[in-house]
Amino acid sequence: MTTESAPVPRAAQATAVRHAAPTVRPPRGGSRNAPAPRAVGGLGRRRGPVALMVSDALALGLAVALVAPGPWPPVVALMQVAVQLLLNSYRGLHRTGLSPSALAELPSLAGPAVLQWCVFAEAVSAYDPRRAAGWVALGCAAGLQILLSCGGRAVVHRSLRWSAARDPQSTLVVGEGPLADRVVAVLQEHKRYGMRPVGRVGRSGPDADEAADAPAGEAPLPVLTSVQDAGRAVVQNSVRHAVFTVPPGATSDGADLFALFARHGCRVWLITDQRAAGYPAMARPDHVWGFAAHSLYAGPHRPVAHRVKRAMDAVLASVALVVASPVMAACALAVRVCDGPGVIFRQERIGGYGRPFVLLKFRTLRPADAHESATRWNVSADRRMSRVGRMLRRTSLDELPQLWNVVRGDMSLVGPRPERPYFVQQFSRTYPGYRSRHRMPVGITGLAQVHGLRGDTSIEDRARFDNRYIETWSLWQDLCVLARTAGSVFRLGGS
Repeated sequence: MTTESAPVPRAAQATAVRHAAPTVRPPRGGSRNAPAPRAVGGLGRRRGPVALMVSDALALGLAVALVAPGPWPPVVALMQVAVQLLLNSYRGLHRTGLSPSALAELPSLAGPAVLQWCVFAEAVSAYDPRRAAGWVALGCAAGLQILLSCGGRAVVHRSLRWSAARDPQSTLVVGEGPLADRVVAVLQEHKRYGMRPVGRVGRSGPDADEAADAPAGEAPLPVLTSVQDAGRAVVQNSVRHAVFTVPPGATSDGADLFALFARHGCRVWLITDQRAAGYPAMARPDHVWGFAAHSLYAGPHRPVAHRVKRAMDAVLASVALVVASPVMAACALAVRVCDGPGVIFRQERIGGYGRPFVLLKFRTLRPADAHESATRWNVSADRRMSRVGRMLRRTSLDELPQLWNVVRGDMSLVGPRPERPYFVQQFSRTYPGYRSRHRMPVGITGLAQVHGLRGDTSIEDRARFDNRYIETWSLWQDLCVLARTAGSVFRLGGS
C-alpha cells in the first residue's frame, strides 16, 4: 500500500535584519547546554493542574464535612469528589492559562456544583431517607464549596504568576512588523506571563531593518534566518514557548516551524490583535496584556478523547496481534520459503507531528538498493514481485506487522497514512493542504483509504480526505473507518 504523511522541516528563509546574530543568546545565569528551565509558574504546566485539582477536591471535602447532613457516608463524598474532578477536567477548568482569573471561572464552577449537590442529595435520600437534606442545607453546601474553590484557585493562580515572573522561560517569537514588535515588548515588560523572548523568526526582505527595532530599554533580539537555525536555537536555549503573531498556515514556513516546535515539546501560542480565522473562540478566552492568546495544539483540542483513542488503539492492536498471530506466522513462513531470508521489511516514515519512525511490513519485494526503497513511488506492477508478495499486497496482509507499531505508539489504527521523507517534502511543496495532515498520529488505515484512495491515486484527494478526517474526528468515526476497512479486506481491496 502506498502511503503518505506529514511534512518534515525544510530550509526556509526568515527575517534578516541589521541586528542579525549567529544564534540566540543563552538563558541568563546558565550556559547553552544548561538543562531546561522549570515549567511556567513554579507549580508548572504539569503541577499547576494538579494544584487546581487538589484545591477543588479540598473545597468539596470541607463543604461535605461542614454542611452535609447526616453526615453523608464516606463513599458518597469520594464519589462526589471524583465526579467533580471529571466534570471540571472535561470543561477545561484544570488547564493553566496565561491570564487565569478565579472570578472569571466562577460561573463555570457554580452550575455543575449546584447540579451535583442536588443529584447526590436525591440519591442519598432515596437510599436512606434519614439522611435527606433540605434545600437550605444544599444551598449552603454548594455556596461554601464554590467560595472555597474560588479562593483556592485564586491562591494557585497568584502562585503561578509570581513564579512565572521570577523565572520566565525562553521564548521564540515568529512574526514581523509592528504587531510582532508590540508582542515582544509586552512579553519583555510583563514577566508574569512567564515568557522571555530570546529570538525572532520571520521573512527576509527590504523591510527587515524596520522590523528589527527592539523595544526601548531592551537589547535587540537576534534574528533566525532559517528553520534549521530555529531548531538549533530551541535546543541551545531550552526554548519552552513559541509565539506566532499570525496563524502558522498564513506564512510559507509556518507549518514547518509548528512541526519543529511540536517535536521539541514547546508550548505554541498564537498571540494577535486580530481575529484568528480557523481558531474557534475558547470557552474561557485567554489574553496577553489585551492581545488575544490561543494555545495551539499539534492535534485536535480534545485531550481526554485522544487519550481514550490511544488506549483503544493499544488494546485493540494487542488483541489483534494475538488473534492474528497464526496468520502472521503463516505469512512469515511463506515469505521465507518463497523469497528467502529477510521476512520483515523496515522503512523510515514520517509520523504524526513530523516525527520519523520505522514502519514494519512483511517484505513483498526486495529493492535494488536503499535509494530505490526511499524514492520509488509504486511497485505493485513490478515483475520482480513473487506470487506470495502479490497475494500479501492484494489482501493487505503485508500490513499486519504495523499492529506492533500501534502498540509501540508510533501509529494509530486510524489516521492519515504515513509516507517516506522524500515524498513528504515533494508533496508538501506541490499539493495544497498536504503539510496540514501531520496534525494527528498516522494510522494503518484512514478515511481516504476507505474511499478507495490507495496505491497510485490522487495525492491532492488523499490530503483533502485526511484533513477532513482530522477536522471531524470522533471515536465513532474511527470505529466506522475500521468497519469499512474490514469490509475492503474481504473484497481484496489491497494495493
